[in-house]
Amino acid sequence: FLSPAMFLNDSANSSESDDEPHSAFSQAEHNIVAAYLITAGVISLLSNIVVLGIFVKYKELRTATNAIIINLAFTDIGVSGIGYPMSAASDLHGSWKFGYTGCQIYAALNIFFGMASIGLLTVVAIDRYLTICKPHIGSRLTATNYTTLILAAWINALFWASMPVVGWASYAPDPTGATCTVNWRKNDTSFVSYTMSVIAVNFVIPLSVMFYCYYNVSKTMKYYMRNSCLENINIDWSDQVDVTKVW
Repeated sequence: FLSPAMFLNDSANSSESDDEPHSAFSQAEHNIVAAYLITAGVISLLSNIVVLGIFVKYKELRTATNAIIINLAFTDIGVSGIGYPMSAASDLHGSWKFGYTGCQIYAALNIFFGMASIGLLTVVAIDRYLTICKPHIGSRLTATNYTTLILAAWINALFWASMPVVGWASYAPDPTGATCTVNWRKNDTSFVSYTMSVIAVNFVIPLSVMFYCYYNVSKTMKYYMRNSCLENINIDWSDQVDVTKVW
């Protein structure tokens, strides 16, 4: 027979076990994911550090336009230097190993850097559109204009990343047990309103803007090349074409 103390201990242990996030992956699958994250993280981290090093070394590259690339490099470094290591460590552990506070920090930083990256890519599209399609406007853009656009991308990301921390939706481990994200299991009004708002502001709108910008950039480039009238526009066309293809 079980004594009352043993019964209470067993019940407590069972309750604690039920509260722990259970992984949908086997340990072998976790190890594969961890190996990928470690490899991808090291490659991403090193390549973006090289990019920043190039901008530090060559002063002529520190233009207002290239400031967007520098900021994009920082978003990649944030994900590969913070998000990947925590997720890889949890995969090797078999479940989330950084507790509640670590979960909030991990999820918020991933959302922050991810949304900042989307915002900055939208700024890139706007820059290409104004430079190629509206050169009379693009040529008048100043460092202040670029700084404003870049700051807007970061501030927007900060707002949406901080909302689950202060109560609009919430962060929790996902079904893999090795990462944290918006807690979609609740599926309550708070979660639905937050998710729909994020999709609209940080996916639908940026995607629409990028599609519009690059569609018009493509049309403009084809038009000028087809009609051989590049000399009539007041930009260094060859440089802008190369930059646009890279971005």
